[in-house]
Amino acid sequence: MDTATLVTFIIYLVGMLVIGIISYRLTSNLSDYVLGGRSLGPGVAALSAGASDMSSWLLLGLPGAAYASGLGSIWLAIGLTIGAYLNWRFVASRLRSYTEVASDSITVPDFLENRFKDKSRALRVISALVILVFFTFYTSSGLVGGAILFQESFDMSYNSALLIGAIVIISYTFLGGFLAVSWTDFIQGILMFLALIVAPIVALTEVGGWGSTMDQVREIDPTYLNAFTGMTGLGIISLLAWGLGYFGQPHIITRFMALKSTKDVPKARWIGMTWMIIGLIGAVLVGLSGIAYFADAPLITDAADNSEKVFILFVDVLFNPWVSGILLAAILSAIMSTIDSQLLVSSSALAEDFYKAIIRKNASDKELVWVGRFGVILIAVIAVLLAIPGNPANENASSILDLVSYAWSGFGAAFGPVILLALFWKRMSRNGALAAMITGAVTVVVWKQLTDSGVIPFSLYEIVPGFILALIAAVIFSNVGQGPSDEMEKEFDEAAANDITK
Repeated sequence: MDTATLVTFIIYLVGMLVIGIISYRLTSNLSDYVLGGRSLGPGVAALSAGASDMSSWLLLGLPGAAYASGLGSIWLAIGLTIGAYLNWRFVASRLRSYTEVASDSITVPDFLENRFKDKSRALRVISALVILVFFTFYTSSGLVGGAILFQESFDMSYNSALLIGAIVIISYTFLGGFLAVSWTDFIQGILMFLALIVAPIVALTEVGGWGSTMDQVREIDPTYLNAFTGMTGLGIISLLAWGLGYFGQPHIITRFMALKSTKDVPKARWIGMTWMIIGLIGAVLVGLSGIAYFADAPLITDAADNSEKVFILFVDVLFNPWVSGILLAAILSAIMSTIDSQLLVSSSALAEDFYKAIIRKNASDKELVWVGRFGVILIAVIAVLLAIPGNPANENASSILDLVSYAWSGFGAAFGPVILLALFWKRMSRNGALAAMITGAVTVVVWKQLTDSGVIPFSLYEIVPGFILALIAAVIFSNVGQGPSDEMEKEFDEAAANDITK
């Protein structure tokens, strides 16, 4: 790596660390640590939600998918765009209102317990368990992205790069604190946005412009420019269904909970959706231009598939060292912005929803923060093991997209139907919520295993059956046993009254 690139890279890391330290000093209690005292403005909420959402998938996974399959990857981008918009349009304001009405809930498990007045704590514990399990896989995807970045940038072996990348990211995240995570994610979101504007423009120009690039891609294989090539009806449904996942992603919807006011939602939605659409288009263009640029030295061969390195390779060959350092920092931003959010949510679940709820009900804030930090290290270690190629526990998840796909479907099916019905169906009960959560999570795990083993003879993204069966379970079991109490119905009406989207 050039010295200028390395210097730029280090300056970025130090800058993020300084922001983290300053924000950490503003965190005085568990509520601040978990939710930042509900103080986020629309810009910070929107970009931090987007950055923690997209992660290394946007700069590595999606360009790689576009390089490998051409415009067939666009169905995934369309599904995500629709899902994100609906999430901002309907869930954001109602959830911000309802979590405050429901005993000022500060985590998703906390909200579900308070929303359904669950004295058994089953909702809190099971939802926290779902968070810990699936975020471990999600964090692993980020560590794979970090390993690829350090491997290519510093000419390391994959395992060495994985370890060093993990140490860098964990050290930064260990500072903790929602404000630190949100503000660093805000800066990182800006970097990612700029990278996905600059990189495709320079790449297309280098190949000869839009027309020349498309002509070269068409000459290599015209099917790259056909969004329906190799697609089946179930395949398109599976890619579009990624949008269903947004309603149940804890690291995204906590940004809604942290907004200063429901009045900030429309502005945050406009900022967030603009950022997302331009970013997705830029990522697809990077992959398509890579097909033409690397035609003489393809990234996919019989020996290896390096398609997810297309953005990194462009950074290396197209830009001067100072700009390369900034763009590499953008990739690390994508990785860090998601992992820090995921580890924070996971550590909050471990501290607030397991340790305090079951082991030590009178634990002090300081004690809970340290339990959370221990959880960060524990989850990160497991995620590192999952990210090692050839690990038996991860035989079928060798790429960033594979790992993200599994975790995304798990959260989408387990929490998505529960969150939607909890916010918009007054007759939803504790039994319905519990049944939906368990059904969604179990369906995703079982469907994935049956598909990978060939028992299910067709390919359908596991979030589809998981989401549908969870909805059915919610409706059936909400009509079994005791229905919502008068207090629950009163809180529902109060939350609805404060929802500006009605």
